[in-house]
Amino acid sequence: MGSAAAPWKSLLLSALESNAQITHSRFLHLATIGGNGRPSNRTVVFRGFEEGTDGIRIYTDSRSRKIEELKTCPFAEKRAEAWSSISPKSRMQYLGPSPNLPYIAEQPAKEPVLDSCSGPVDAFCLLVLDPDQVDYLNLKSAERKLFKAIPCLGRETLWESERINP
Repeated sequence: MGSAAAPWKSLLLSALESNAQITHSRFLHLATIGGNGRPSNRTVVFRGFEEGTDGIRIYTDSRSRKIEELKTCPFAEKRAEAWSSISPKSRMQYLGPSPNLPYIAEQPAKEPVLDSCSGPVDAFCLLVLDPDQVDYLNLKSAERKLFKAIPCLGRETLWESERINP
């Protein structure tokens, strides 16, 4: 359920382009509700849009807590394509210790080896989030817009927007 030209996409892409020199400009926050009913929030890296959709691409470790919390949410998976698009250094991160476990100062003496001919390792996960609401805020111009998806059966998603106070 995507639209090739959601009105908020151009605002986001423009902001990313204007701030390309700032590494953390590609960071976003992903909030979920855990099985215990409590919210969690974590920082993830924006990796682009799923081609031809409004789907936001995020790479993550499948062993992380957010995966368990997202299992009830529908998301697309194109792991092999995403895996081949990332650098060898980024790939090595998925061979390290599991997220959320205590840090061990003594790391294994043997460095993990990555086979360049094999596909994605089990820990690599691609999330594609399909937003139904986007809250855009530009602090420089004090502009804030709320975009809401209007699902249309058999057609592209329509978006309504409203300018609201920052």
